Amino acid sequence: MDLSIIIPFYNEVESLPELVRWIREVMAREGYSYEILMIDDGSTDGSWDIVTGLSTEFPEIKGLSFRRNYGKSAALYEGFAMAEGDVVFTMDADLQDSPEEIPEMYRMVKEEGYDLVSGWKKHRKDNALTKNLPSKLYNWTARKVTGVRLHDMNCGLKAYRKAVVKDIEVYGEMHRYIPYLAKNEGYTKIGEKPVHHQKRKYGKSKFGIERFFNGLLDLMSLWFLSRFGKKPMHFFGTSGILMFLVGFALTLWVIIEKLVRQAHGLRFRAVTDQPLFYLALIALILGVMLFLAGFVGEMIARSTPTRNAYNIKARL
Repeated sequence: MDLSIIIPFYNEVESLPELVRWIREVMAREGYSYEILMIDDGSTDGSWDIVTGLSTEFPEIKGLSFRRNYGKSAALYEGFAMAEGDVVFTMDADLQDSPEEIPEMYRMVKEEGYDLVSGWKKHRKDNALTKNLPSKLYNWTARKVTGVRLHDMNCGLKAYRKAVVKDIEVYGEMHRYIPYLAKNEGYTKIGEKPVHHQKRKYGKSKFGIERFFNGLLDLMSLWFLSRFGKKPMHFFGTSGILMFLVGFALTLWVIIEKLVRQAHGLRFRAVTDQPLFYLALIALILGVMLFLAGFVGEMIARSTPTRNAYNIKARL
């Protein structure tokens, strides 16, 4: 099979029939063998009934429906597990992603050897204040932290080599950082293609401004796990030692200053009367706690079944 198209959706009853027919037109023109995987993320507006009806008319449609809304990452996780095509596409169900982009992205994967091709909504049709500006800030931060040079990391329209979607695990809200997950698994040939972005035709966006704050928190978590997930002592131990040394140095300073002033007959305060002494004690305690957290983290990391899980490219 040439390709799989995964479409996660939530309450998109108006757009689904139009999207499916649009995809079929492109596929028929290009002559691909394909499947459309419709993943219903707990819709309550009858979207799954529409998909059920379409599947009786178009046998290439497969899918599943969650009992409740779990989020886009859960839908993509199930879609990736089901996908059988050599190239796997993801796209949103709101008609803002154009199926006309599929042939060129497919060619980039198959002929140019990309592991992942991400769409770039270069000219967005969203509100500039609530979508465009936060998106630019988010993508700039993501580029700096991850090292993945994409202008639009969270674009729903992406093409993957099949091996990529089988090797990565999407969970929580990590669908925003699939290119970074792929990079961490050794799939480093990641490209992008400017894609046509259309104005939403039906309904309204399911995402609010809070997703950008959540996205930054998820980025911090993912960066930490990818950097220190298998060696937590390198982070907590180093931080603990530095904090302990700072506290120890402050404690010595307070005590020595008091003794020197006392020896010279100068006015002095008792060590326990100085606020700096208590700050030093807090630093000492925090240093010990961070160091112990590193030990606990190492024990957890060494007991996980994936501690020696590596992505092997080839064997002889």
